[in-house]
Amino acid sequence: MTSDQVMLGVGLILVLAVGSQVLASRVRVPALILLLPAGFVAGTLTDSVNPQNLLGSAFQPLVSLAVAVILYDAGLGLRLNRLRGHDRRVVVRLLAVGVTLTWVCAALLALWLLGLSHQAALMIGAILVVSGPTVVGPLLSHVRPAERLQHILGWEGALVDPVGGVLGALVFHAVVAGGQHQVAAGVAHFGGSLALGVLGAALGTGLLWLALNRLRLGEILGTLVQLAVVVGIAAACDIVRDDSGLFAAVLMGLALASIQAFGISGRRPFFETLVQLIIGVLFVSISATVTPASLRGLILPVLAVTAGLILVVRPLVAYLSTVRTDVPGRERAFIGWMAPRGIVAAATAAEFGPSLQSHGFAGAEKILPATFLVIVATVTLYGLTAAPAARLLGVVRTARSRPMLVGGDAWVVDLAHALRRLGLEVVLWAGHPGQRQDIRAAGLELAPGELLSDVGDPAVQIEGVTSVLLLTDEDDFNNLAAVLLRSAVHGPVHRLAPARDGVPVAPDDAPLLFGPGLTRDAITRRYAEGHRIAAGAAEGELLFRVRRDGSLDPVTRDRVPEALPGDTAIVLTDGAGAAAEG
Repeated sequence: MTSDQVMLGVGLILVLAVGSQVLASRVRVPALILLLPAGFVAGTLTDSVNPQNLLGSAFQPLVSLAVAVILYDAGLGLRLNRLRGHDRRVVVRLLAVGVTLTWVCAALLALWLLGLSHQAALMIGAILVVSGPTVVGPLLSHVRPAERLQHILGWEGALVDPVGGVLGALVFHAVVAGGQHQVAAGVAHFGGSLALGVLGAALGTGLLWLALNRLRLGEILGTLVQLAVVVGIAAACDIVRDDSGLFAAVLMGLALASIQAFGISGRRPFFETLVQLIIGVLFVSISATVTPASLRGLILPVLAVTAGLILVVRPLVAYLSTVRTDVPGRERAFIGWMAPRGIVAAATAAEFGPSLQSHGFAGAEKILPATFLVIVATVTLYGLTAAPAARLLGVVRTARSRPMLVGGDAWVVDLAHALRRLGLEVVLWAGHPGQRQDIRAAGLELAPGELLSDVGDPAVQIEGVTSVLLLTDEDDFNNLAAVLLRSAVHGPVHRLAPARDGVPVAPDDAPLLFGPGLTRDAITRRYAEGHRIAAGAAEGELLFRVRRDGSLDPVTRDRVPEALPGDTAIVLTDGAGAAAEG
């Protein structure tokens, strides 16, 4: 290819990757619904977008390293201490039973309907077990199912990718080895990959601890160090043993998320931006390698395979994974209607399909285009039907507000009780151990973890927080938290006015709570004088209105919410007013 063609190809891939995600966000559909056809059409109309023409033999290694970065990011979103009881049992079953059953059934369906050889059928079966956070996460954010469902499906999506990636490597090497020692060779390869991945993760975690915890690097350098360590460790592991880098990457993410000694979260806004760009580029690039000729004669058989996976296999997996647990039937049904395929399926198909074809296995040339069609079909179907299915089953999270109150002063606890009496699901967070103990003693829900270190953690967003009220007695903390939380919370972030009017604050666009003069010092002083937070009191200074539908509308410096029929006012009133309200 000429330099102009290479420049055109790289430019088109980046423009399509970003443009598709922007358009998807505007029309509120999963980005994959647009990324896959965009890459396919571009690859059909021009040879410049085909990454095999652009990169040659470097394409497959780059795909493996990009997937390692994605899995590391997925591991950062997991907290082992947040998966307990029956939820843990369900996730373990979804991985153990679900992966095995899906692999066997997908291989049989491919063997019967696609006319593949036994070896190619085993390979595509292993590829199709994966789902992944890059498709499940956006769908769950769009649907907003019950919190428990979001936890279970989020964990499954994050963990099944490395399991499926290594299973694909196991099957590939066993098939290529052939002969009577297939099983022994496959098991040995799996064990070796796991052991090497653990060693690589230990080394990478140590390097990340040194860089992020000891050197105290800033946002940009911290992101670059994470990228370098993940890519370097994954590459070194893969050189020694294929695909052990996937294990190393996700284990490094888990370690960084779970080890308290880090004191900070690895998930940073710039790193998340980088991952989103990688996902878009991968989907466009891999889709561009699929040609119309390769799809000829495959569409109807692949749709039949997809129907079997969606209508039979996944519901059976959901039933077997939740039987004899306390998961209700409606939630079990929704788990059975959520198994889209994503980037790891595409990447493993792009890596192993051509390799099997070069070894002469019949039907191996169908692996990548068939996987492409399965991804398109599942993402489109679930993207269009998941929300209606959740509403039909009655598993959508309540529309009532679930505010997070950050602070542990007595008046904040009083406010939490007032909101809770009106039916709002209130969660509190406080940094001081004494305040945390007071919150627990008051019978209120206390958010786990460190607020600012967990700010980019998807598991925090999974808790269903709809707004954040920063009410601590530290102005600098409120200002900083307002800046960081805007990108992590699916809802508004408000902060308390500084101790004194006129004190400059950071221009973070987070509205200041309450009317002029009602600063944190003023509230604390009035509370000490006997004022209390009351719901529905006739007199007092208005703080919030709780709407008829349970939404919370605060008073800010720039706006006083209009009174509507069915509202309940939350006011700061004197002792007499509070007593009358009670």
